[in-house]
Amino acid sequence: MGIYEELQARGLIAQVTDENEIRELINKGGAKFYIGFDPTADSLHVGHFMALCLMKRLLMAGNRPIVLVGGGTGYIGDPNGRSDMRYMMTPETIEHNCACFKKQMERFIEFGEDKAIMVNNADWLLKLNYIDFMREVGPHFSVNNMLRAECYKQRMERGLSFLEFNYMLMQAYDFYHLHEAYGCNMQFGGDDQWSNMLAGTELIRKKKGDDAYAMTITLLLNSEGKKMGKSQKGAVWLDPEKTTPFEFYQYWRNVDDADVMKCLKMLTFLPLETIEDMAHWDDSRINEKKQILAYELTALVHGKEKADEVLETAKKLFSGAGDDANMPTTALEPSQLVDGQIGLLDLLVLTNLCASKSEARRLVVQGGVTVNDEKVVDPNAKYGADTIKAGLKLKKGKKVFHKVTF
Repeated sequence: MGIYEELQARGLIAQVTDENEIRELINKGGAKFYIGFDPTADSLHVGHFMALCLMKRLLMAGNRPIVLVGGGTGYIGDPNGRSDMRYMMTPETIEHNCACFKKQMERFIEFGEDKAIMVNNADWLLKLNYIDFMREVGPHFSVNNMLRAECYKQRMERGLSFLEFNYMLMQAYDFYHLHEAYGCNMQFGGDDQWSNMLAGTELIRKKKGDDAYAMTITLLLNSEGKKMGKSQKGAVWLDPEKTTPFEFYQYWRNVDDADVMKCLKMLTFLPLETIEDMAHWDDSRINEKKQILAYELTALVHGKEKADEVLETAKKLFSGAGDDANMPTTALEPSQLVDGQIGLLDLLVLTNLCASKSEARRLVVQGGVTVNDEKVVDPNAKYGADTIKAGLKLKKGKKVFHKVTF
């Protein structure tokens, strides 16, 4: 089985421009491809993780990745998937976020001679002369065709700024520049990037007469059709300071039963034969599958040693042994106490276990909260400074743990 066939079997391929050519190119290790990452935050998240895994798989098959960090396109912001215009980041924020991305990516991808290359499109986009760019690139784009692109259509009713309208041209120019400077012949990206990617292949063809290809990755959706990678606290980040390894593990440990096999195929590097064998396991082993999924992904993102620690912590917590060394923790300030106490509902909101006090109240009354291994059904329960200083352990439902201290 070639790498293309493996990607198909794992359900990772959504759309391709030229299937036969792409299959032959990547199966023979002849692809010099790029994937772009716009620095919209100071950490990568689960949405980026699939792209990084794809890059790693193709690198292992002998292809050459180019990691493009969008220090230039970050000045504009991709309108795709947005109902309104993105927040305009300062140059300092963009530069900081790019540096954070680079540091995190080096944990996943091997850079160096005959390995991956990292580039920043600020190096060429910020130097462009507007008139020269419009004369060089503008004639190759039809406004009528651009407006038919899904990424623009969904914004037309609420308003699409001219700034964002230029994003497609910027991304197409990236592909053209990388083709010229590095011999890049393919672009990979999320399925929501299809229109932008086609624009790049067309620009290369019209300006150079060369073939260039595009392939999109299946979006990671749950069984309800919603994007995965969101927790109670928001995005599931790859930065351990933003999403702890324990929280990361628990996110995957708690995915819906219907999504487990799909995640194992699309995200882990377990052999397909192993995964197919797991598909025939008895339903009673669903928690075992989830544990394997959570462990494999935690090891990929945070390393095997940290994954072992988190697994041991989880096992002890669920068995009642109470090892909370790696448990997510919220540190309170003494000023947050009133008359030396703080209410349980406040704690549930402060720790992001509940979005509001009304939600917290319902959870407590329904018996869904345990404090220091004892179920609490009184929504008016309060806890003093000494209890919190010793470490107060909250448990939401059967699987979500959180520690509160000063």
